Amino acid sequence: MTTRPAPGTRLVFRWRKWDASPHWVHDCVYLGSDEFGDWFGQFAGWRSHRPGRDVVASTDNVTLLPPSGEWVFTANAPAHRTRVYIDLAWDARWDAGVPTGIDMDLDVVEQADRGVWIDDRDEWEEHRVKYGYPLDVVDRLEAVTLDLEARVSRREAPFDDATIDRWLGRMTQLHGSFDAEAPPADH
Repeated sequence: MTTRPAPGTRLVFRWRKWDASPHWVHDCVYLGSDEFGDWFGQFAGWRSHRPGRDVVASTDNVTLLPPSGEWVFTANAPAHRTRVYIDLAWDARWDAGVPTGIDMDLDVVEQADRGVWIDDRDEWEEHRVKYGYPLDVVDRLEAVTLDLEARVSRREAPFDDATIDRWLGRMTQLHGSFDAEAPPADH
């Protein structure tokens, strides 16, 4: 069993690709856990970067790492046009005190002006061949993606406003405790 940090602990969430090459690294803070899994927050002004891209969060957001390890859900504060962004994943978990995951290309997205859809199918098809995803992984994640699309469309928990608002509220409570410019110690 992985020991979780204390709520309010600053850390990074590290993604990689199937071939172990580096992908996104997100500055975040551990918020705690509930029946859906472990929650992290990223304040507006905090950094996310990957090879070739570096961005600063424009609004606060919260991220859920569920026990299944098959997806990671991010919800943005209402000012952001993207309400929901779910990265399909493999082996998303805690590793030596750091949340990590393998990005599996497919994403479930909800935006106010566009609704809910599955993004990056082209990248999924390309990487299935390039990285040689095993057929059982492909079949499983395609089924999970369709299920998540339906659950987000119905706004089932944890994709409902009440759950998202509870964790964004936790961010508000912590807001004054962090210097948005200083990276975590293990960056």
